[in-house]
Amino acid sequence: MVKTEITEADGTFSFSNLKENAYKIQIDHPAFKSYQSDEINLNLDNPIKTLPLIVLSPLDNNTLNEVVVKKKKPFVENKIDRTVVNVDAFITTAGGDAMDVLEKSPGITVDQNGTITFKGKTGVQVFVDDKPTYLSGSELEAYLKSLPASTLDKIELMTNPPAKYDAAGSAGVINIVSKKSKAKGFNGSATSRVSVGKRTHTRQGLNLNYLNNKVRVFGNIGYAYQNPINDLFIFRRFKNADQTTKSLFYQNSFIESKVHTTNAKIGIDYYVSDKTTFGIGLTGILKNNNQRTDVKSDLTNAISVLDSAIIARNSEKETFKNGGINVNFRHELDTIGQKITVDLDYLKYDTETKQVFNNFIYQPDNSLSSQDELRGTLPATIAIYSFKSDYMLPLKNQGLFEAGYKASFSKTDNIADYRDLIDGSEVSNYDTSNHFKYDEIIHACYLNFNTNYKRFTFQTGLRLENTTSKGNQLGNIEKPASQFERSYTNIFPTVYVQYKLDSIGNNQLVVNYGKRINRPYFQDLNPFVSPLDKFTFYSGNPYLNPSFSDNYELSYRWKEYFSTTLSYGSSIDEINETIEIRDEIYYSRPGNIGKSQFYSINVNAEIPFKKWWSANVYSEFTNMQYQSKLYTEDLDSSGTFWYFSMNNSFKLKHDWSAELSGTYQTDVVSSQFVLLSRSNVNVGIQKKILKGKGSLKLAANDIFYSQVNNGIIKNIRLTDANWRNRPDSRYVALTFTYSLGKSFQSKSYDATGADSEKNRVKS
Repeated sequence: MVKTEITEADGTFSFSNLKENAYKIQIDHPAFKSYQSDEINLNLDNPIKTLPLIVLSPLDNNTLNEVVVKKKKPFVENKIDRTVVNVDAFITTAGGDAMDVLEKSPGITVDQNGTITFKGKTGVQVFVDDKPTYLSGSELEAYLKSLPASTLDKIELMTNPPAKYDAAGSAGVINIVSKKSKAKGFNGSATSRVSVGKRTHTRQGLNLNYLNNKVRVFGNIGYAYQNPINDLFIFRRFKNADQTTKSLFYQNSFIESKVHTTNAKIGIDYYVSDKTTFGIGLTGILKNNNQRTDVKSDLTNAISVLDSAIIARNSEKETFKNGGINVNFRHELDTIGQKITVDLDYLKYDTETKQVFNNFIYQPDNSLSSQDELRGTLPATIAIYSFKSDYMLPLKNQGLFEAGYKASFSKTDNIADYRDLIDGSEVSNYDTSNHFKYDEIIHACYLNFNTNYKRFTFQTGLRLENTTSKGNQLGNIEKPASQFERSYTNIFPTVYVQYKLDSIGNNQLVVNYGKRINRPYFQDLNPFVSPLDKFTFYSGNPYLNPSFSDNYELSYRWKEYFSTTLSYGSSIDEINETIEIRDEIYYSRPGNIGKSQFYSINVNAEIPFKKWWSANVYSEFTNMQYQSKLYTEDLDSSGTFWYFSMNNSFKLKHDWSAELSGTYQTDVVSSQFVLLSRSNVNVGIQKKILKGKGSLKLAANDIFYSQVNNGIIKNIRLTDANWRNRPDSRYVALTFTYSLGKSFQSKSYDATGADSEKNRVKS
């Protein structure tokens, strides 16, 4: 069996992209006898065959009634170079967003700062439709929360991505694939969701597609209102040189945000012929976030007698705009499947942030001793230009040769204008004000080869990347200007070998290796010092080096039901958040961790307990080790954690279905930080309505309110520190989805363009 097609209403059919070979065609119809043709030979001299009229013979027995064959999409599918998570397998994420889906994917965790960890490792790059998001941390989290889950098709998890992907991301690549209808006619879906926890959130989305023989138009638009809250507690114990307690610091922050997000996407593909396609796509996001933080900080002596208290009323208004345009071209050079694709991308990010920090300092007798106010205006722009071209050549034995070239240019401009309010007038604060510009050019080319030999499948690739960057801190009248330039060239190999232990491939062994680079996020190179509050400051690090890692994996797979993987990885100069203390003030900045390595084993199983009950189970043990010189201390930390997740799906009578899922994670060591154990349990139920075109879904998230972010900070000179952050994670959500239009299967083309820079922007 090579290919299967369904005929048009008049019985016509066609097969394309066939390799040189001898073929037979078999036709099956429930009302007619099976038909098989004579041998048909295809080669370069004779690449097209037009068959004469085929007349089928009727069966002697009665015609069968309508037969409906249904197959449920598996929760997880394993490929030679990636694991695929099917979004439609979730009920509890219905009407949610991309971050909801990611947090329920096996091996993925998200901390309170929005940092995504993949199999215990940070430094993962997130792509959407093979295009980088260029974002990180809380900004990436905000972007993913703007993408409705109803528009997503699948999540591709790649610890060692093939050479066609940019080499960025020491922990691998997560590619979020949008739904793109391959059906003729008009179709789409509308989704509306309301969720209620301590606050109320809403989301609406509309996804539309139209396709005829020449033109395909597709797009979606969505709006979300979110009102997240966080209750953050921080404790710090400052010590004398003899380790006795010097003073204590207690801080409680209540953070409330009101976020309005509108996102839109539209694309047009024009099919010049069966071999040539032109396309253009436009994307846009507008986010407005008004945040208020009420902070109470108590400073005491060693025996907890109050020395002073600070009440802060802080506010932040942020406007984030993202616009992008993609122009793409695809041309098939012959009927064998040889083709070339070209993508041009332009992306623009604009952020305008206005901050106000009001501090009121009280004495132990509750009398006000002083008050100060700091105001900040922080505009930032990032422009990204990208050109990418790929060539594909099918080979014998279902092999494939690929080659490509990519060039990207990124330009960032950040301003921090801070002013103290003194006697009603604003006075420039030159300690925190600055202006930073950064330019980066990356040239890359790659070769990738895939072939089969008996029970073996081989895939290998080689990618070469050259990076040239220039940073310019303009300074101010009190701070001198500074510049830096860097240029480096690296080669990144990838190797995959798959072996079928039996003739039909039910049992497989897969081994792979890949070398990766983790470049600093654009804003992390910005040397600005910006206050989070009076006792905690964030700053960038223009001296960050890129991190390099080597990753190895050995996997065993049994059908679609079971897989287990042994992993090992090591990194040099891994980029991680670091904490330094000076004069009892905390400075958080990204830094290079000299050496780190991990050992891991994971198991993933799809278990069909009953016809009506199936479950996906994922379990992972990982040991992490870090060694580095870090400010005044030597970092030498290690630890082993266990992560477990289970997603139960229940197919009930009368178009009802349900889901019960949960996760549990023990303490995780990550450089200076220990993220303490946490868990969650979610439940959902769904009912098909309106003759199957609509559905109602009711879901409850974190029903035991156990998804609390607790942690400890280690390796800080003469200081102990910990925190607890309790978000509004327990809520109930009701989602209504309705399918629009009627369609028939046809073709489509998914454009790929700027492949890695999006992951490196903070909005």
